Amino acid sequence: MKLKSALLAVLFASSAAVAVAQTPLPPADPLDDRSAKRVERMEKVVRELRAIVFQGRDTGKPVVVQPAETDAQIAALNERVGDLEQTLTKLNGQNEGVTHDLDQARRTAADQKARADSLEQRLAAVEKTLADLQTAAAAQVAAAPVGGSVPPPPAPPAEPAVAFKQAKDLLLAGDYANAEQAFSAYVANYPDNAKAPEARYWLGETLFVREAYTDAAGAYIGAIRGWPQTSWAPDATLKLARSMVAMKKTAEACRTLDELSKRYPKAPAQVVSRAASTRVAAKCG
Repeated sequence: MKLKSALLAVLFASSAAVAVAQTPLPPADPLDDRSAKRVERMEKVVRELRAIVFQGRDTGKPVVVQPAETDAQIAALNERVGDLEQTLTKLNGQNEGVTHDLDQARRTAADQKARADSLEQRLAAVEKTLADLQTAAAAQVAAAPVGGSVPPPPAPPAEPAVAFKQAKDLLLAGDYANAEQAFSAYVANYPDNAKAPEARYWLGETLFVREAYTDAAGAYIGAIRGWPQTSWAPDATLKLARSMVAMKKTAEACRTLDELSKRYPKAPAQVVSRAASTRVAAKCG
């Protein structure tokens, strides 16, 4: 009842205002343009109020007055701007994360490249040392020893396998001098045979046990050229490093030990143990 009374009062007031607005003014007091516009606005308000009153009366439901269209649009725009700001903040955070990951990847790539370059330099140094030692060993073999000439080697057997077995039997018997000659003859007579690298390894053994370290190093170099994957290759590499330690070439010995762990990661435990003690002797870093 109170709402109905209030609406009727508003309707009555609005009707009175319309009546006043529609009452013709005396000619002696004409309205100027500004007053006419005010009257037009009042008429518009009255029409809206009447529409509201009739809507409440006809439907019996509370009348909801919507905000002006401009205010609604501003509110919607403010909401959209807020959403865009949140999205922008999120994207900035993601961009910072991606930038951090990219910087980390660049640093990792630079570190890996530096390590690869260092390994290449170390490998080149070891290969140069091996080549120098081989040249020196070849020169020493070619030079005539003091006190006489080298006797000509015996005629090789008809079969390389027989020659290899004869040389190996001499080595196992502890006859290192004759074993050296037999393996030297084998290498000279059958340089392209599949057993030639192994013959060089055993030749190095006959020289190593007699402390002829320079000649032994030359033999080991010929044995492990190309880093063969054989049972004796890790020991040949170790003996090369030990020969270099005996020759006071500790830097070359350390590089050779590095190659041993790199080329033969599954070397026998005995070889690994001796390599560790050789590192200590050479004072490798």
